Amino acid sequence: MNQSVSVNSDTPNPKTSESNDNHTKNLNIDTLNKAIERSRDYLLSCQDPEGFWIDELESNATITAELIFLMHFVGKINEDTQKKCVQYLLNEQREDGSWAIYYGAPGCISTTIESYMAMKMAEISPDHPQMEKAKEFVLNNGGIKKARVFTKIFLAMFGQISWKHIPAMPIELVLMPNWFPLNIYEMSSWSRGVIVPLLIVYAHRPVHEVPNEKGVSELIPNPNEDFSVSWADGGLNLHNAFIFLDKVIKLLGKLPFKPFRKKAMKTAIKWVLNHQEDQGDWAGIQPAMFNSVLALKLLNYSNNDPIVIKAWEAIERFCIVKEDSLVMQSCISPLWDTGIACNALMDAGLPKDHPALIKATEFFFRKQVVKRGDWQVKNPNAQPGGWAFEFYNELYPDNDDTAEILMAIHCIEYPDLRHKLKESQRALSWLLSMQSKNGGWGAFDQDNDQELFNAIPFADHNAMLDPPTADVTSRIIWLLGILGYSREHPQVKEAIAYIIGEQENDGSWFGRWGVNYIYGTFLALNGLHSIGEDMTKGNIVKAAQWLKSKQNPDGGWGETCASYGDQKLAGIGESTASQTAWALLGLTVAGEADSEQAAKGVQFLITNQNESGTWYEPQFTGTGFPEHFYIKYHMYQHYFPLMALARYRHAIQNDDLEPRKEKKLKKAS
Repeated sequence: MNQSVSVNSDTPNPKTSESNDNHTKNLNIDTLNKAIERSRDYLLSCQDPEGFWIDELESNATITAELIFLMHFVGKINEDTQKKCVQYLLNEQREDGSWAIYYGAPGCISTTIESYMAMKMAEISPDHPQMEKAKEFVLNNGGIKKARVFTKIFLAMFGQISWKHIPAMPIELVLMPNWFPLNIYEMSSWSRGVIVPLLIVYAHRPVHEVPNEKGVSELIPNPNEDFSVSWADGGLNLHNAFIFLDKVIKLLGKLPFKPFRKKAMKTAIKWVLNHQEDQGDWAGIQPAMFNSVLALKLLNYSNNDPIVIKAWEAIERFCIVKEDSLVMQSCISPLWDTGIACNALMDAGLPKDHPALIKATEFFFRKQVVKRGDWQVKNPNAQPGGWAFEFYNELYPDNDDTAEILMAIHCIEYPDLRHKLKESQRALSWLLSMQSKNGGWGAFDQDNDQELFNAIPFADHNAMLDPPTADVTSRIIWLLGILGYSREHPQVKEAIAYIIGEQENDGSWFGRWGVNYIYGTFLALNGLHSIGEDMTKGNIVKAAQWLKSKQNPDGGWGETCASYGDQKLAGIGESTASQTAWALLGLTVAGEADSEQAAKGVQFLITNQNESGTWYEPQFTGTGFPEHFYIKYHMYQHYFPLMALARYRHAIQNDDLEPRKEKKLKKAS
């Protein structure tokens, strides 16, 4: 049963009676209460009967285009699926003929090439008006030479360009010992899951011939053009050193004698098979699943093999059918969404023994990771206990998710207290064990910062690493503050020092996993506040001033994904509900709830709340790989505004700004 939350608006509050009076006199507290109640009710209505929350995780057209590639390569073409994929691609095309990597972005050459090629393979005529516009965009913007390496790999797989243009990916890489700087466990977890099966593909260098009418020769005016990664200007540098090494490796690859090839192939195959989840997934992401299926095909696994059948079941779970179209998701986020939804609902006053929260907690405990994963290579003595991002990804639990879920479980009044404490302590112990040497936490691994990997020619997406970040570390100390950890605790001291050291000169923090400086700043401020930082310090005031300076005239906040490539765009963009919520959450803990900017931000959210009680934003505010891959979490527009409005209400009531700090799982000094 939904519980109503109200505030006695007739009782004056000492914090709001003077300075806040000028800014909130037009903000009716009953209107605020109603907005919170409607948002809370909407969010409750979205919960799955199994206890979780989930919505679409939107990315870009390549993810769906590559489903067409996969079906053709393995000989498993579903005509209805292909037709719906094509319709999705047509729907997503921009006016200039291109496809972009986020809403409002300029056209992307790689995304456009892959979308065009997928539609050609699905027998869409090159004379189709939208195809002609796409071709024109590709040819006028540098052509295939400008495409990313992964796009060129697909072109090579279907015989459109030669494999000689693809950077070397020797399968012997899997044999490198852990002490060697370039071993697979120095890659990020997502790169590992994608690259290891891709090494098998590269070792075979397959060519799946397609008829001329399904090829893209019209995108290659000069068949003799060199599509390889180019030398960089400046003579001797790390990039050029790797280009030279790439050429040496290719020359050696032409020799008939390959003493370690057989052993490397066996090792890679074993790794891929051992990393498949029981439900068929690999690493919880589309590229790892697709590359693994491609590798199995080249190893003569049939489409009827149980391993392949499970893989296709996983792939189908990532697909969403929308009327006449189908979109493939790059990933899914039920545990992440459920953790934040629970915390937003409790901030909004939902009773902590509410059935919705109890169901969510049962879901958490069912999904808690109890297997050892790749993290054990650098952290061999820790016991498993965290949570992943997806339904099925037990080998790669996520520090960020684990912290958010522990915040929720800590506060939920689960009836079996002993079980709650046992599993929570298990998760907390694992999370604390994952801290890196510099005091921060990455997403999946410890000390995953071997910069050499990002210089390798096939790593042109610049996302081969998972180093500690301020946003993940801030969420973890936010949790530790809620749990009662002292600022003098050794791990906490190191984390605080790391976060403070990451602050930008203008007062903001970079956001690795959300767009961008607004996200990083909101988390840093909330983490530091929770752990007991003096919020009147100069660096905190500077961060709050930065947030206030970035407010848009409509009262909201927004930031374009382009700020990852141009820091001058930090905090600049069309107002969105989620980014406005982050800014408001940051200002609230920085002691700025009584500011004009906070009041205007609240008014923006109330004004833009729709009839259903939620918000809509087309913009992408999530980050996969900065500058290369962005995400729109469709749940962000639902739960972050609720959290912001609720925590603002706590602030103007002069309540505890950490309403989750009630019962301690652990007190440390």
